[in-house]
Amino acid sequence: MGCLICSSLSHLLACHSKRFSLFFWRLDYAGISLMIICSFYAPIYYAFFCNPFARQLYLGSISVLGVLVIITLLSPSLSAPRFRHLRAALFLTMGFSGVIPAAHALVLHWGHPHIFVALGYELAMALLYATGAGFYVSRIPERWKPGAFDIAGHSHQLFHVLVVLGALAHSVATLVILDFRRGSPTCAF
Repeated sequence: MGCLICSSLSHLLACHSKRFSLFFWRLDYAGISLMIICSFYAPIYYAFFCNPFARQLYLGSISVLGVLVIITLLSPSLSAPRFRHLRAALFLTMGFSGVIPAAHALVLHWGHPHIFVALGYELAMALLYATGAGFYVSRIPERWKPGAFDIAGHSHQLFHVLVVLGALAHSVATLVILDFRRGSPTCAF
């Protein structure tokens, strides 16, 4: 929700002035980073509930990486359009860093159908986010037909639709992992 609030504020208020525009678009980038960071917490917490070291390692790693990305993205010099590819790469790097804990959870809980289903939804989320980033960076379809997508159907709108769909897929994955944890026996320490 924080990401969507930052994005809504950016789209609403960035047209005020050049100074506001720079501030609010940086706020939008920070919101995207915040969403990526927070999306790691529930699945890692529940998947590694009985493995506190792995849980803390993965949560600490994404937190540190996320803070570094937010600091980088809040830099006014990186808000220029020529850094569009860098911003997309930072978001994708953060998101795809989840491959390591996902693989670890798969090995740790091999044979549990909930984990396979949850990872399927997480894969769908990753594909939706990556596709959205692809539209964002390539500026397709407006690049193909300038002016035709000024009101509806431009890359930024497609990016937002795909991000919301990805967030929904992630929510389902989190509910599946939560259901797995509820049905698992307690941890033996």
